[in-house]
Amino acid sequence: MNQFGYFGVALLIAIENIFPPIPSELILIFGGFMTTYTSMNIWMVSLFATFGSVAGAIILYAIGQLLSIEKMEYIIGKWGYIFGLKKEDVKRAENWFVRRGASAIFFCRFIPIVRSLISVPAGMSRMHKGTFLLYTAIGTAIWNVVLVCLGAFAGAEWERINKYMNVYSYIAFAAMVIIGIIFTVWLLKKRNFNSKSNNQGK
Repeated sequence: MNQFGYFGVALLIAIENIFPPIPSELILIFGGFMTTYTSMNIWMVSLFATFGSVAGAIILYAIGQLLSIEKMEYIIGKWGYIFGLKKEDVKRAENWFVRRGASAIFFCRFIPIVRSLISVPAGMSRMHKGTFLLYTAIGTAIWNVVLVCLGAFAGAEWERINKYMNVYSYIAFAAMVIIGIIFTVWLLKKRNFNSKSNNQGK
C-alpha cells in the first residue's frame, strides 16, 4: 500500500474477495490509518477499495456462471445424500435466489467470507449483471467507508479497532453457521413430514 497507494488498496481488496480468508477488515482499517500520515484521503481509499471489491466479485460471478444449475444438480444427486440434500433442493435454492437475490447480495456484503462467496450463486442463477453490480457496489461501498473511517479515527490505535472487528467477524460467521444448521434441520423435518403425509394418503 505504501508503494502503490490507491491501486495497492484496490488490488489487495480484489484478492481478498477472491480468497476470503484474507481479512478485508485489516486492509481497510490500515488504509484508514494511512490517511492520517500520508497524502491518501478517506474517500479515495474507499473508492478504490470498492473498485477492488467489485472486480473480485465479478470474477467469482463468472466462476458461478461456469457452475450451471444442471452441474450442481448432478453433483447433489450423486453426493448430496451425505448432507441430506436432493436435486430438488438446488432448484428451490435457485428460485429463492431469483426472488431474494438482490437483498441477499446487499446484506451479505457485511458478513465475513459470505460476502465473497455470495457472488458464486449469483452467477449460477444468472442474476442480472446490472442488478448484481449495483447491489454489490452499494453494499461494499458502505462497508469500505465505515472501516476506512474507523481506521482514520483510530489513527495509531488502528490495531485495537481491528481486534474488535475480528470479534465481529467471529460472531457474524458463527451466526451464519447456526442459521444454516437451523435451516437444514427445518428442511429435513419438513421433508420427513411431507413424506409421512404422502405415505398416509396412499
